[in-house]
Amino acid sequence: QVQLVESGGGLVQVGGSRRLSCAASGGTFSTYTMGWFRQAPGKEREFVAAVGWIGGNPYSTSSVKGRFTISRDNAKNTVYLQMNSLKPEDSAVYFCGAATRRIYFTDYADQNAYDYWGQGTQVTVSS
Repeated sequence: QVQLVESGGGLVQVGGSRRLSCAASGGTFSTYTMGWFRQAPGKEREFVAAVGWIGGNPYSTSSVKGRFTISRDNAKNTVYLQMNSLKPEDSAVYFCGAATRRIYFTDYADQNAYDYWGQGTQVTVSS
């Protein structure tokens, strides 16, 4: 059983930065693809970014490219999402997911590819 715990959310002003963390336990973290998704009120959960099991193939959705960076530290069993130049439309609950089976790069944005999820952390960007 894999447990994921997100942290780092909070209130931030437009144009500000925030770093989210997702700590994993109970599995072999270094072999998982890790992803970040977000869900705003009244909207579907959407893909934000993902990174392969050895840190390769980091990929992010177009709306956050150039502003958000995903990274991982396998020694700490943690994946990060550095968010810069935040906008009000980035406000959402951010979830991290772990894909414990090997998945292809083309599956990164598919929620069904992820086996475990954290409880989420709220990010609110105020204008």
